[in-house]
Amino acid sequence: MSTITYSIPNISCGHCVHTIQTELIELEGVQEVRASAETKSVVVVFEPPADEAKIKSLLAEINYPVAE
Repeated sequence: MSTITYSIPNISCGHCVHTIQTELIELEGVQEVRASAETKSVVVVFEPPADEAKIKSLLAEINYPVAE
């Protein structure tokens, strides 16, 4: 099990948080998602087959790209 925190500048409200959590939890292997509009971050707990590339790709796809 891995845990990673991403900075997501586009998070601005509760709707953003809900969208991110709803979409990411559907990704196979993702166990937990905690998004925050206050810190503009997302904490993801995951295991294979989920990986960082898939998580980042999905975030970009739903218009919440990870800050590099």
